[in-house]
Amino acid sequence: MRAAHDRDVPDLITLGADPRVRAHLGGPRPRAAVEAYFSEHGVAPLANAPGAYVIADRRTDRLLGTLTLDRRSPDRPGHVEPNGSELELSYVLHPDAWGAGLAEEAARALLRAAADELPDQPVLVVTQTANERSLRLAARLGFRPVGALEEFGAAQTLATAPLRAFTDHPEYGNPGPRPS
Repeated sequence: MRAAHDRDVPDLITLGADPRVRAHLGGPRPRAAVEAYFSEHGVAPLANAPGAYVIADRRTDRLLGTLTLDRRSPDRPGHVEPNGSELELSYVLHPDAWGAGLAEEAARALLRAAADELPDQPVLVVTQTANERSLRLAARLGFRPVGALEEFGAAQTLATAPLRAFTDHPEYGNPGPRPS
């Protein structure tokens, strides 16, 4: 994982316009619209956002996907706390990187780092119920479904895990969820 760089723009455009990547994210966006966004904003929104990272190939440093741990807006549906604004884990990978365990490895590392820095709190994963791969990944990470909602015109599953579950600190007596 690393911060986004300007050289990532072509791969970020591909992620935003790829119908396979966007199948459970509301569908592909027109490539011209994604290009226009990055032409106007560059990678600053991703590079400067706390908890936002690029998943990069270890050998080539090429962008393979993105991973964020950010606050879910209280205005959006899908919360477990009365005031909302829980941490939400989000990830997206290029299809060439699917099935290699990269999203799981990166998510686990990010959650461990957050658990070392932040007080315990719920972490959410919200994904289209039809996205079986993402639901399996969330389960391997230790997230458990707690609800369902409708967003972006599709059924979504809301899953949660306590942030402390990802800590390696001995006072919790828990080295964090491990792959099964």
